[in-house]
Amino acid sequence: MSDETNDVTEDVTDDVTNDVAAVELDEVVSDVMAAAPSAPSGAPVAAVKAATTDEADASRTNPRKIREGVVISDKMNSTLVVAVHERVRHPRYDKTVQRTKKLYVHDEKNEAKIGDKVRVQETRPLSKLKRWRLTEIVERAR
Repeated sequence: MSDETNDVTEDVTDDVTNDVAAVELDEVVSDVMAAAPSAPSGAPVAAVKAATTDEADASRTNPRKIREGVVISDKMNSTLVVAVHERVRHPRYDKTVQRTKKLYVHDEKNEAKIGDKVRVQETRPLSKLKRWRLTEIVERAR
């Protein structure tokens, strides 16, 4: 008789545990949905993800690097080449030297043109050379 009692007790315990887990999961999902940025029902998921990634960038322990430069090539599809100038003091001669670095930047909408001044942000590797993405166009070329 104790075997039957144990089986019934285990069944009831399993049912209660599953019900509690389902309620907790529903609460977590509702909390996440409430904390998520509100978007219109027709808004693309990418826009919501972009908003959350900007918030995530601000809370990172090591924030992503941001650079400003001039677009020197836009011949590739969704890729720009941006020249970033950096002033560095020479270690031995103490003269200010200007260094130029070419960055390959992801421009999803192909909106930047040659001569535009742009702001770019570091991101995960997108291809063999692309490690940056276009944040904004600061100034259009004349």
